[in-house]
Amino acid sequence: MKILGSYEKAKRYIETKTGKAGEAVKYNTGPCITISRMAGAGSGLIAGEIVKYLTPVQKDPLLEWGVFDKNLIAKVLEDHNLPAQLKKFMDEGRTRLLTDMMNELFGIHPPILKLIHQTAETILELGTIGNVVIIGRGANMITRHLPNAFHVRLVAPVDFRIKNVQEFYENTRKEAEEFIKTEDVKREKYIKEHFHRDAGNPLEYHLVINTALFGIEAVGKMIGEAVLLKFPNYYTKNRS
Repeated sequence: MKILGSYEKAKRYIETKTGKAGEAVKYNTGPCITISRMAGAGSGLIAGEIVKYLTPVQKDPLLEWGVFDKNLIAKVLEDHNLPAQLKKFMDEGRTRLLTDMMNELFGIHPPILKLIHQTAETILELGTIGNVVIIGRGANMITRHLPNAFHVRLVAPVDFRIKNVQEFYENTRKEAEEFIKTEDVKREKYIKEHFHRDAGNPLEYHLVINTALFGIEAVGKMIGEAVLLKFPNYYTKNRS
């Protein structure tokens, strides 16, 4: 079982959806699971657990899974032939920095909405292909009309998230607090500015889970089981 995290592995995921050279991409091979999250709620690890849970029961055991988070940006840049220098400005909540920088240097505004649109195009393409977990970027808003989409929101108390961030980044409590505060604001602003919706609205999701009440593995299994119930046609009937 392969969990694809890096961009190189994510790219291989795309390649496995094609047959011989020149053949079209194979679409709707499995579910598109989107994860909206509070900072420090454990989305990356949970995505891995979802893949781990679903892979053994999929009808085609050879189908690859793609997990897209930060590596999504590299995919967008490649898909649309954009300069690699744009990567640092395409994080959630940072597109306005690019506008300010370009305006200061050249007196022009780059096509920010075009960047957002191109990101959405890539997300929609990945979602349509299927067998993918997409973290953040308003992926649930973009794929909401896909018949194979399943949307999850991960939340947790701030103290729990601070502890997770400290353990992951090995930083101080103050640094972790600031990171969480900044990231949460950026992510909420990104959704409001570009999709005119509230990321915290539970009605946008199939599941909303407080990850502090369960372990990472348990949350992955919960989401995996819900996906099995929602999309039984992708999976074998006999599960142990």
